[in-house]
Amino acid sequence: YLPKLVRAGCRVAICDQLEDPKMTKKIVKRGVTELVTPGVALNDEVLEHKKNNFLAAIYFGKNKTGISFLDISTGDFWVSEGSVVQVEQLLQNFAPAEVLVAKPAKKVFEAEMGRSFNVFFLEDWIFESQYAQEQLTAHFKTSGLKGFGIENMATGIIAAGAIMHYLKEAHHNQIPHITAIRRIFEEEYVWMDRFTMRNLELFHSTNPNGVALIEVLDHTLTAMGGRMLKHRLAFPERNLKVIEHRLDIVAAFVKHSKAFETLENHLRQMVDIERMVAKIATQKISPRALVQMGKSLEEIDQMKDYLAKQPDKVLKEEAKDIRDNKQISGLIQSTLQPEAPVLISKGEVIAQGVDNELDGLRDLLRSGKDHLDKMLERESERTQIPSLKIAFNNVFGYYIEVRNTHKDKVPEDWIRKQTLVNAERYITEELKEYETKILGAEEKIKSIESHLYAALLTELQQHIDLLKQNASAVAQLDVLWSFADLALKNNYTRPEFSGETLLEVKEGRHPVIEHQLPPGTPFIANDLLLDSNTQQIIMITGPNMSGKSAILRQTALLILMAQMGSFVPAAKLKTAVVDKIFTRVGASDNISMGESTFMVEMNETASILNNLTENSLVLLDEIGRGTSTYDGISIAWAIAEYLHEHPAKAKVLFATHYHELNEMTHNFPRIKNFNVSVKELEDKVLFLRKLVPGGSAHSFGIHVAKMAGMPDFVIRRAGQKLKGLEKSNRQETRAKGLSDNKEELQLSFFNLDDPLLENLREEIKDLDIDTLTPIEALMKLNEIKRQLKQ
Repeated sequence: YLPKLVRAGCRVAICDQLEDPKMTKKIVKRGVTELVTPGVALNDEVLEHKKNNFLAAIYFGKNKTGISFLDISTGDFWVSEGSVVQVEQLLQNFAPAEVLVAKPAKKVFEAEMGRSFNVFFLEDWIFESQYAQEQLTAHFKTSGLKGFGIENMATGIIAAGAIMHYLKEAHHNQIPHITAIRRIFEEEYVWMDRFTMRNLELFHSTNPNGVALIEVLDHTLTAMGGRMLKHRLAFPERNLKVIEHRLDIVAAFVKHSKAFETLENHLRQMVDIERMVAKIATQKISPRALVQMGKSLEEIDQMKDYLAKQPDKVLKEEAKDIRDNKQISGLIQSTLQPEAPVLISKGEVIAQGVDNELDGLRDLLRSGKDHLDKMLERESERTQIPSLKIAFNNVFGYYIEVRNTHKDKVPEDWIRKQTLVNAERYITEELKEYETKILGAEEKIKSIESHLYAALLTELQQHIDLLKQNASAVAQLDVLWSFADLALKNNYTRPEFSGETLLEVKEGRHPVIEHQLPPGTPFIANDLLLDSNTQQIIMITGPNMSGKSAILRQTALLILMAQMGSFVPAAKLKTAVVDKIFTRVGASDNISMGESTFMVEMNETASILNNLTENSLVLLDEIGRGTSTYDGISIAWAIAEYLHEHPAKAKVLFATHYHELNEMTHNFPRIKNFNVSVKELEDKVLFLRKLVPGGSAHSFGIHVAKMAGMPDFVIRRAGQKLKGLEKSNRQETRAKGLSDNKEELQLSFFNLDDPLLENLREEIKDLDIDTLTPIEALMKLNEIKRQLKQ
């Protein structure tokens, strides 16, 4: 029941005996020896092999919010701090199994982060700066935290300290595998807010039967590689040097089939060394698992030797990141039996020749079997009872069993201990002497094996850093091998990175949609060019179901894959390194927070417009559809205009049903019209899925309704109403009105003859916004309002 309880969000206390029953005559003491929680678990049945199990802690400071993450099963320990928005994004990326928050901050947390997380509330004194410093420095055995580069992260340190406190509460006092705490640098990875991660369906599809991107990308062969792949998808790289290095390795595997196959063979033999290190540290690893790890370490050494001999320079470089394991694998091999059991209590754990006393006791047990056979033969001959049997149970120890048909032949020196329906059981002085000798040897063997096994684990703990480094190196190779496998099986190509602010795609394909197509069905590829100087915004029109949203998502996924270090589904991808990806695709109510579909849409769009940079990629789909037609067109136009005039000149794909927006290209030189083409066949529509230059004049909504199986009356009536509306309210008129208003809106406030408004304009221009407090701003606004009323 443990896995079910923990996955349901319960905290489970494990109680055990605290003393040896043989060493006490009183009631054996019992107590809590471990607390298993959703975020603190080492049990394989609780953990998912290819997914990190993070425990998070959040501290809301006055100016910044601190956050920390720990996966006790791998030793990964992270810390960061920043705005609530940044912390919320990290929560989405790490997807912790459990979050720690101070009790007084409960309302703040739920207001800012929602109620989707599994939260445990701690006393507020735990979130105290000095206490947190003491917890961390005591664990790392350092005088301060400067060596980790986090000494100035006050709120982040408090969050990390709360995690260390919680581990003690969970009785995890021996955790030497947590060797460092790392800072999360926002500038090192691609920024994606929670809307973007959800809209792009990176880890979860919004459709119950859909496929997420991770399911397409994950060809990894090890649990360690699977976890690293997920981390890299959540945090795509921005450092071009790192990206190119990864691509070089993928290219080498694609080029050298022998190296590709050899690495695959080694990776398939690999166990989860990363999580086994945690079990070594906490002394929870089984003898059998340790033997398997020893074999994996031998595979790593062979892999290192093979890579070091490769002619390709990048593969040789990877070999240097792997440290020699011969000492550790040799120690395991020489100490443990090759077929060691899962439980040490089963015996036959320690290899022959490790301990002389142990070998002697084992010889005694083996000779004891011969002794029993001889005793049985002798007594059977003496008593003339052919069916004698010597057996053992926990109640009587060793005994001789005689069937009732021969009980009259039992000698007087035998002592009867038990009568059964068909037999009787006896003991003899010789048998009891043998039992004392044998059982003493068995207990001694268990004691010696337990002691030697504990000593082995203690010695292995000295090599934790080496084991963790090699686990990381194997995971890296596994991820890049996986990308090579993906490229070879799907005809992916290497992306090119340019210093220019452009995005050029030739014959781009959507990796998830292509993956789901029936065998032999070709994907209709598309070209795309975005350039900050000439074609900054592409306005995409076309009917429903034509593939506009797919093109938007496809573009973002190509960028993400490229910056992870993967080849991409395109004949060519040339791009600058993207620092932020924003999407506004699809919409749904957020009723629990009191927000309508349109409010959700506006919140997401506002987040985009307030965080633009010159290297951002913005994907907008159907902006304004959650309100009335005129409101929607006006808002969509204003947003497109804002993006065009913004100094960052972020690259934008703007899909819309509002064909009036096609008129923008006449007034805004960097906005270009494209449409997803369709072909009309009498009363039917054929979707060609091809992106072509020019705007689309129709949405073909009635055709789509017909395809969906709407009643004929509805289709006919809709057609009639459409013709009537088109006559009475022509699109050109609406578009002209929007276009004409541009100059009027720009001039209306700053070309005024009214002296009062002229004075107000000068006052506003003279305001120093950088030094103005919120209260002063409100007071000034109230004063302006009062003057205007007069």
